[in-house]
Amino acid sequence: MLTANCMSTMRATPFADDFKTFMPLPMSLDPALEEALRHVLDNPGSLVRPQMVFQVATAYGLDDVAAKDLAIALEYFHTASLVFDDLPCMDNASERRGVPCVHFAYGEAGAILTALALINRAYALSWRAAAGASREAQTRALAYIEQCLGVEGLLNGQSLDLHYGAMPHSRETTERIARGKTVSLIRLTLVLPAMLGGASAREIQLLERIALYWGLGYQMVDDLKDVLDSAAAAGKTVARDSLLDRPNVASAMEFRAPSSASFASFASATGPLASFSDSSRSCRS
Repeated sequence: MLTANCMSTMRATPFADDFKTFMPLPMSLDPALEEALRHVLDNPGSLVRPQMVFQVATAYGLDDVAAKDLAIALEYFHTASLVFDDLPCMDNASERRGVPCVHFAYGEAGAILTALALINRAYALSWRAAAGASREAQTRALAYIEQCLGVEGLLNGQSLDLHYGAMPHSRETTERIARGKTVSLIRLTLVLPAMLGGASAREIQLLERIALYWGLGYQMVDDLKDVLDSAAAAGKTVARDSLLDRPNVASAMEFRAPSSASFASFASATGPLASFSDSSRSCRS
């Protein structure tokens, strides 16, 4: 459970403003691309991810500026993945975060360019956040970004998701896809800021374990929304998994209620945290 000080800091951090302003929109920018970008920047998600990145980063000694750069960078990576995921060639969704998907409002080309702009800016912010770390930490961190976002992580998970119809519809297959698509981004959220702050090998190991539980738990709840919620309640297009024959962790693991799914996964994640000493620099969650 996060300490009271951690929770207070998280509530006070104005990440909604940062999410909007950390993407420069020059005067020379094509108006069509600017409109598509503003559509995304004006409609952030819950912003829990950047809050957590900021907390872990500052707990491991990064200054507030670097921590905020990294927090927004990882949220941009995440948001770009959603823009791609919603495309007609992927999930063919029409609504995200309570508003029309970018491709629905600005066309597929506009959505692709918007996602690429977010990714480009995310890398720039990541490099800036890593500038103050040791050379060793920089090398490890940048390799970790490639591992989580590239062909070993997110991209592979997305490809497996698209070809799920030709794969065994088993719990193992579904979990493998969730590890690639969802856990990879959660690993960045918890592990990358700690890595830049010089976390020990043991702390990295524990954070990796927590990221796995958190990522699978997050995917279960999200998949339950796809099965149980209305579009209005979920804030996005639902019932896509069954329609498109896509993996659904909640169904594969036979969870029927959000409480059982989230409780089982997040309760499991508390075990590793008990190993952190009281003097640890980590925020507990």
